[in-house]
Amino acid sequence: MERLLPSARRQPPLKDYALIGDCHGAALVSKQGSIDWCTLLRFDADPVFFHLLDEDRGGTWEVGIEGTVRTIREYLPRTNILCTRFESDSGVLDVIDFMPVGRSRSAGIHDYVTLNAPGWLVRRLECVSGTVRVTSRFAPRSAGFSTEAPGLTIERDGVCCDGGMKVWCNGEVRLQSGDAIIESDLREGDRQSMVLTGMDALSDPRDQIDALFETTKAYWTEWSEYSRYRGPYQDAVGRSALALKLLTYAPTGALVAAPTTSLPEEIGGGRNWDYRFCWMRDATYALFALSVLGYSGEGRRFTEFLTRHCLREGSVMRIMYGIDGSPFLPERALDQLSGYHRSRPVRVGNDAAEQRQLDVFGEVLDWAELRVSLGERLGADETALFKSVADHVCKTWREPDQGLWEMRGEPRHFTQGKIMAWVTLDRAARLFGDRPIWRENRDAILCAIRSQGCADDLQYLAQSFDAEGTDASLLQVPLLGMPLDDALIERTILKIEADLKDGDFVYRYRVDDGLPGGEGAFMITSFWFVGALLSVGRGDEARALFERLLSHANDVGLYAEQIDPASGAFLGNFPQAFTHLSLISSAQLLALYERGGRKALRGTNAARARNLVGSTEGLKGLAYALFRHGKIRLRSSQRSVLRIDR
Repeated sequence: MERLLPSARRQPPLKDYALIGDCHGAALVSKQGSIDWCTLLRFDADPVFFHLLDEDRGGTWEVGIEGTVRTIREYLPRTNILCTRFESDSGVLDVIDFMPVGRSRSAGIHDYVTLNAPGWLVRRLECVSGTVRVTSRFAPRSAGFSTEAPGLTIERDGVCCDGGMKVWCNGEVRLQSGDAIIESDLREGDRQSMVLTGMDALSDPRDQIDALFETTKAYWTEWSEYSRYRGPYQDAVGRSALALKLLTYAPTGALVAAPTTSLPEEIGGGRNWDYRFCWMRDATYALFALSVLGYSGEGRRFTEFLTRHCLREGSVMRIMYGIDGSPFLPERALDQLSGYHRSRPVRVGNDAAEQRQLDVFGEVLDWAELRVSLGERLGADETALFKSVADHVCKTWREPDQGLWEMRGEPRHFTQGKIMAWVTLDRAARLFGDRPIWRENRDAILCAIRSQGCADDLQYLAQSFDAEGTDASLLQVPLLGMPLDDALIERTILKIEADLKDGDFVYRYRVDDGLPGGEGAFMITSFWFVGALLSVGRGDEARALFERLLSHANDVGLYAEQIDPASGAFLGNFPQAFTHLSLISSAQLLALYERGGRKALRGTNAARARNLVGSTEGLKGLAYALFRHGKIRLRSSQRSVLRIDR
């Protein structure tokens, strides 16, 4: 097939991709059935395929049938298992892609965070009707983002790669230009599987495919059923929750911001960053969303991550860590790669790990208060960590920093950072009792915000002290329970709307940030605008905007970090936790507003979470909370326990 030959296929739009994974690694599958990005075992591993980052030499795994006239795809309901249907004049083929995952044998009852995953990638071929000639091009790449193919050897049951990987397959296999071409003829009802494994697969995994498929399906379905959300937009909320779950790294409890690196914020530009790490901010935002949906297990695992990796003696909690807790993530450019649509450089590592960002402390303490409001108890190590964070903020809030958006210019006194410093001390006082030093600094921060963080004689909140421009991060202020004048907040929202909104989308800011080039509008800020509208009573506008934003998802309900308002094209790393968590939060805010108007949105995230749990939408979560405290006992299912014969 001509379209499957090397260099014959251009990089698809980011909107064309769907994500599969096993809470360890991940892969992106295009509408055309090609896997153009894949990391096995862990998100930050060297990719097996990275056509996304080098069109000619990045490696891919393509599947297709002769004479394809149409492809359609969908996730199987309430799962992260992808089905792509190829239709031709001669027949119809379904390709079912998934990475096997299930609960570990050691997992406790209703424990969906202690997982077993072999690190395999399964492509299951099913002829639905007629006859089809299936052609697959397997073109892996060597470790280290090498553009060289590993040596391939054809064996009776598949193709072996130098280094230990193997694709187990049927059909006619031949080597061509360093790649493996695999061809099979299938008739209606025929089923075959191709399985990519590591060096630890000693027996043919195809013998286990039916069991692996059923277990993986059961795992995702059971996890989905734990959601307590019963409000509108359940499909979108459920898909976003499944996307967030895919971004959790089960071995440690870390959450990655996205499973990819260096997908550009501007086509041809240099704002290309590695997002395969755990930002404290992104993780706690994601856990806000999941916790209110009823998923407490992910929060408990992240707590373990915090206490294991953020409590190093004499250290201060950093803004981000590697998924194994590494505090050092040195950034380097891969000059040998051409980038997505020639957007260079391609980067691995992220120097933002060395930045000071004052707001992150407030986000972590805000999450802690939310957990306590939902019945969790803070352990001694956590309590010590959070108290030390509050003390640290007292010492450092007067210093400039790089801010929420990780600007790489000179440090500034960002207003949002000062606001979150106030949140840090407010939540610490709520959790542990007020202390004079916390109260004094909290009052001083509020005074500084009012005197230096407002532009045009208290007309609106500015991006930074003694500046004029505003910032979309300030859209969160109405939902923080902060004692600022309602009129000031409303004027700030109007200023952001006038300066930063472009159609349905909201840019982060329009000031120099120390980097060349431009970027798209951010999806998280666009969803934040929904909450801001609700906070000032513009409910009909908020709902209409939310529904329009939903229409900008791709065909399987996923979003990137940014979007081009003019074309609707996705920009930035994909899929993005920030976007999906903000969708969930906006849906929850809409549900609250529907019942109680602006008043229901007052106060803190913890107060709103209690309100949601006490609602009709929260009955299932209440049952789960009773179970966790031993009041009731739920029936356990063994269908989602994964047993692997290697």
